[in-house]
Amino acid sequence: MANNRRMSGKKGAQVGSGGQRRRGLEGKGPTPPAEMRKGHAKQRAAAAKVRRAKGRTPQRKGGGRSSSELVVGRNPVYEALREGVPATTLYVQQFIDNDERVREALQLAAERGNINLMEAPRPELDRMTNGLNHQGLVLQVPPYEYAHPEDLPAAAYDKGEDPLIVALDGVTDPRNLGAVVRSVSAFGGHGVVVPERRSAGMSAGAWKTSAGTAARTPVARATNLTRALEQYKKAGITVVGLAADGEAEVGDLPALSGPVVIVVGSEGKGLSRLVGETCDHRVRIPMPGGAESLNAGVAAGVVLYEASRRRS
Repeated sequence: MANNRRMSGKKGAQVGSGGQRRRGLEGKGPTPPAEMRKGHAKQRAAAAKVRRAKGRTPQRKGGGRSSSELVVGRNPVYEALREGVPATTLYVQQFIDNDERVREALQLAAERGNINLMEAPRPELDRMTNGLNHQGLVLQVPPYEYAHPEDLPAAAYDKGEDPLIVALDGVTDPRNLGAVVRSVSAFGGHGVVVPERRSAGMSAGAWKTSAGTAARTPVARATNLTRALEQYKKAGITVVGLAADGEAEVGDLPALSGPVVIVVGSEGKGLSRLVGETCDHRVRIPMPGGAESLNAGVAAGVVLYEASRRRS
């Protein structure tokens, strides 16, 4: 007992403190660079680059493939081939009337060099197309390989650029999707995000409207668009929604010069409630002519031009 009393009189760290009070006063050192901060977009981009170098692709939800598609009819098949829509097989009806459009379609398919030419009896083509008026020509379009939403900013950072992405909310017309892809390509954007449900996909119509730019501009598919936008925000990317009643005009938004996702809603309903609430800013496009709204392709083009102008 005496020995314990003598020990209790010694100065120093109290029992159980483990010196935490002293260490708590020490600084944590300089802030690490963005590439080393867990969860930062640049850190994910660096990690993705390492994975690509090692040849490993992580398993992620989202992205995926669409189903194959058939383009039927002499004019639609010719136009699809002329616009560079990907195709695997051109089916030609046996004993077909060899008119000018048929000859042109066959020539375009032969020039590609990677399209199979198959002759088939009319009943077989009727079965394939569920009785549609195929006029003896059927073109098979392969499934589209969608990117993952995280791939788009990662690719931008790999180039040393701030991400410029367009997300579509409730846009169901493939021609609008194709027009947006074309605008993103024209103004130096890094891709388009579409939701998995209730949205246009990369069909033959979208490919055709994109005028070939879909071959170099990725389209990502998100299982949940709101969740994908929230992930972009956590990565330091500003989410800007277009709305007729937006609080500011698009020309007054400094955020367009940095990492940004531009969200475009449908022409009739605009942004959905959850997506609108997720946006950091809601902006409007001034229209002195008095039009009520613009279609998705035109609206995206206007904002992309403004973002490109600020970045140049």
